[in-house]
Amino acid sequence: MKGEGIREVAGGVELAVRVIPRAAHAGLAGMREAAVLVRLGAAPVDGAANAELVAVLAAAFSVPRRQVSLIAGDRSRLKRVRVTGVTASQVAAVVAVAVSRG
Repeated sequence: MKGEGIREVAGGVELAVRVIPRAAHAGLAGMREAAVLVRLGAAPVDGAANAELVAVLAAAFSVPRRQVSLIAGDRSRLKRVRVTGVTASQVAAVVAVAVSRG
């Protein structure tokens, strides 16, 4: 599952993330077009969806929120996120578990 959407960088990984705001349940939902698919309950208003994205990714990868940062796509559904303290294989494993849960 490691692909162009999950890339190792110094100290962590950069992810391509596609968000679905206003979803019934927040969490990882697998991969779509080489991006990690994340469902968010928040609406994309006043940064609420971006804040929830950081919280969801921090919980999914078991890192503090300060280790998750939005680096591109602030106002887009397709974003680039940096997560420090994890490897690409760890991220791929967590995403694979999310896919298997359906």
